[in-house]
Amino acid sequence: MTAGMAVACTARAVLPWVWLLAVPAGLAQGSAPAPAGDCTKPVYLTLDTGHMEVAPLIADVLKRQQVRVTFFAAQERTKEGDGSLGGHWAPWWRARAAEGHAFASHTWDHTYWRADLGTAAKPSFKVRPSAGPRAGQDFTMTAADYCAEITKAADRLQAITGQKPLPLFRAPGGKTSPQLIASAQACGYTHVGWSPAGFLGDELSIAQASNEALLRKALRDIRAGDILLAHLGIWSRTDPWAPAVLEPLIVGLKERGFCFRTLREHPDYATKTVR
Repeated sequence: MTAGMAVACTARAVLPWVWLLAVPAGLAQGSAPAPAGDCTKPVYLTLDTGHMEVAPLIADVLKRQQVRVTFFAAQERTKEGDGSLGGHWAPWWRARAAEGHAFASHTWDHTYWRADLGTAAKPSFKVRPSAGPRAGQDFTMTAADYCAEITKAADRLQAITGQKPLPLFRAPGGKTSPQLIASAQACGYTHVGWSPAGFLGDELSIAQASNEALLRKALRDIRAGDILLAHLGIWSRTDPWAPAVLEPLIVGLKERGFCFRTLREHPDYATKTVR
């Protein structure tokens, strides 16, 4: 960890985003992204929706550091407004589109896969949304229902941003089955998880891992090609990971020669055709 990061983390321990007010000049100014041809150690930062309270601060960091990410969005419950894809947050998403970020579906009601049902010829799934009118309830979705659930979020993103989302999706919690993935592929969507070292830990409790420990682990373990995962606010984490760790992480990875790219440029997904 550099001296600048240590100062940032110490200040952050007092208030989650106070450190932003005293960021060293190098952090505050950021640096231009490496040209695509010069990017030999890419990493792919992805951000899933959440309660959105820290979303404006995260956007400030990304803009200052000139980093583009891929957002996986669902219509989740938020601390302010009418859900993460509601009208209140629509201007925020439009601004991110103007900055060149990429977007994909996280299902509409943040719907968790629980089990496979049905048959291989006629698949269905036990699911449990964490948002929407059936939040917390277990029920059955057909393969067509699940595809519609993915598409509803993608269509909403396009309506808000005017940008065609990537033909990708991320299942909440990363919970899938081969049957679920195959059903989604049949309607044009490829599932994207994250790399083992790319799990940045913002879903963990403070008792399991402090922000400082998570930053150290990420800077130690992340390798070129990794897909990284964090969120736009986690309800259960009392000492928010974002944006406190985000800028020191970005700066630390840049110092190690890494560059940031969206999943539009990932070799596994760049050749996918748009729906």
